[in-house]
Amino acid sequence: MTAKTMKPEKTGPKTTGAAVTRRPANPYLVLAAALVLPGTGQVLNRQPVRGLVFLFFMLLLGGYTLKTAAPDVSVVGKLAGGLFVYAMAIFDAYKTARIRAEVWQHRRGGQGG
Repeated sequence: MTAKTMKPEKTGPKTTGAAVTRRPANPYLVLAAALVLPGTGQVLNRQPVRGLVFLFFMLLLGGYTLKTAAPDVSVVGKLAGGLFVYAMAIFDAYKTARIRAEVWQHRRGGQGG
């Protein structure tokens, strides 16, 4: 404890101001995961709440269009709302992974990985 503040001193690794960041997930891995299961691309991008929001709205809009579509509409038409949100979740996960990978590469000085 320091004498002036009576607070415990912080001990641990010292940094020189540059934040140490982990390598982001491979964008193609994120894309594959997002295609297989909705929301997993966002989880791999370390955005689990965003993934849950996409999943919630996918189910909500899929259920809404299922209940409100005419009886003679195809299955794709009945689930169009959910499929739209699913496609947006895939696009969002891949786009975020690409941006994070490029920013990480740029901060490393553009060295080959």
